[in-house]
Order: sequence, then structure tokens, then C-alpha cells
Amino acid sequence: MKIGIVGLGYWGPNLVRNFSGNESVKEVIGCDLQEGRLKFIQARFPHVSLTKSFDDLLKQNCDAYVIATPVDLHYSFAKRVLESGRHVWVEKPFTANTKQAIELIELSEKKNVNIFVDHTFVYTGAVRKIKELVDGGKLGDIIYFDSVRVNLGLFQHDVNVIWDLAPHDLSIMDYVISGKKAIGVCANGIANFYNHENIAYISVYFDNNCFAHFHVNWTSPVKIRRMLIGGTKKMLMFDDMENSEKIKVYDSGIEMNNKEKINEALVQYRIGDMHSPKVNQTEALSLGVSEFIDSINKGRKPLTNAEDGLKVVKILEAAEKSIKAKGKMIEIN
Repeated sequence: MKIGIVGLGYWGPNLVRNFSGNESVKEVIGCDLQEGRLKFIQARFPHVSLTKSFDDLLKQNCDAYVIATPVDLHYSFAKRVLESGRHVWVEKPFTANTKQAIELIELSEKKNVNIFVDHTFVYTGAVRKIKELVDGGKLGDIIYFDSVRVNLGLFQHDVNVIWDLAPHDLSIMDYVISGKKAIGVCANGIANFYNHENIAYISVYFDNNCFAHFHVNWTSPVKIRRMLIGGTKKMLMFDDMENSEKIKVYDSGIEMNNKEKINEALVQYRIGDMHSPKVNQTEALSLGVSEFIDSINKGRKPLTNAEDGLKVVKILEAAEKSIKAKGKMIEIN
């Protein structure tokens, strides 16, 4: 395959490296407006052709194009790729709003081409293992999903902390507990330094008594990447900062013999063993590239497709409305 990559900034070199290293890719062409980024890529990947013009890149007739630009450009670039009848890979978040996402989905169906949304964490060994445990019923029915993703920086000029950090954890949530439907979102936060919020708390309500909570922050003195998933049988902690035991499954839970009369209820706490399952250490982005290419070759939708991207954008959009309205509940259609 011949792959065109638009945007060679922070994530661009990783995309160039992984597409270049895939045996199904014969040529990679990079595109960026900044001369400095072109020189950086040229020095690291001398075999990669480069251009400053997206129009020129479209004329190269690549089999697929990768959009790794700021989110406000995802829609316009992806639309032109789809109109040309080529497959497209779009970085997270998929689009800046649901209207754009729906239009791109309809266009891809009309042109019979694929949209891959780079929800990278879905391809990590840890998240795949969590999905396996949940689908296998090891945790029981999921009752809560609690996530913390905080660090010091990097402030973004175009989006707030919700649009920057939350897509990672929202995509993990959607993948792991895909059978549950989000019905409403509340968000609170504050912008301490400029117009975009730097700290936010997002609550997602589901239609079956399940709840999810996300804490995202650009102004934390420590870097934390941690999730707690509670089930009726067992509970799980995922700490992405851990080098070895990223997942810990706890045989812990609560049993209540009288839910109707809480004053008469006997609450029993179960605290059993903890075990840490082994996870695949293959680079997630490499697996994502293979999935994208395989989906094209086999004419099927990729694992992280445009519909998944739309679901995440719906929650992001609702959270944006809620945070501007000081935490008002926003329903999700």
C-alpha cells in the first residue's frame, strides 16, 4: 500500500515509523506546513517522501490517508479524502462535533471506503485483557467505571482538557462496556489560565444503573493514568504507569441481604485474593496499523471505526455543553 500522512507533529513520527515498518506498506508520503517538521522527519526517515501541500498529496493517489492534525481540521481533510474514494485514518477525537462525524460516516458509506479512528488504547494488551475479563463475566455486571488521567501540561491552544485527554478513557470505556448505553452527561471544571478549561470532572450516566466518572487535569504535580472498574463479582484496577502489573483483579465485593429496607440490611464485605494477569506487550499503534490495513484488504469495518468515534464525540460534545452550563445534565440521543 501507499500511505499519505497529513500532520507530522507530536504523533506524526510514531505514525510514520509504524506505517513504514508494516510489511504491507511499500511507500509513505508525509505532509506538513512547517519546514522544521519536514526536516525532522527527513532526518529520521530518509526513505519517506515529503510535501507541504495537501493538494499535492491527494494527487499521489495513495491507497489510504492518515489525518494527524488538530481536531478542527479533521473534518475538512477527511472529507476530501473520502470524496476522492480513498480510505482514511483519523486521530482522536474523530471530529469537532457530531454533525461532522455523521456526515463523514454517510460519505464513507456512499463511497464504500473505511474510516479508522485512532483510539490507540483499545489496541493495548492491558485494555484487550480487561475486555476479555469483562466479556467472560469474570467481574460480573459492571456497576461503575472510574478513571483518572492527570499530568502537568501540555496545554492545547485549540481545545480544553476534556477534548485533549478524555477521548482516551472514553474510548476504553466504550470498548470495555460496549453493551451499556450512555444516556446523559454532566461536567464541571474551570479555566484558570486562558479560555479553555484545564481541569474537569465528567460524569456519564447509563440506562441500566451503571455510572462512569472521569477526572482530567493539565495542572497536576504528578502523572496518573489509573482506572477502577467495579463489578458485582470482582473489581479491577488498571494502572498504565505500572511497568509490570498493569492490571490487578480483586476478589472483592459487597453483598446486601435486604435492599428494600436499608435500615434492616445486613451488609457483608468480601475481600479475597488479588491476581495480576499477563498482558501482551506489542506496541498498540503497530497493532492499530495492522488492523487498519487488514480491514481494507478484507473489505470490513475496522475494530475502532467511525461509529465508535461518533459515540465518543457525542459524550465530548455533551460534556462541553454541560461544563459551560456549570454542570447541567445534557441528555444523549
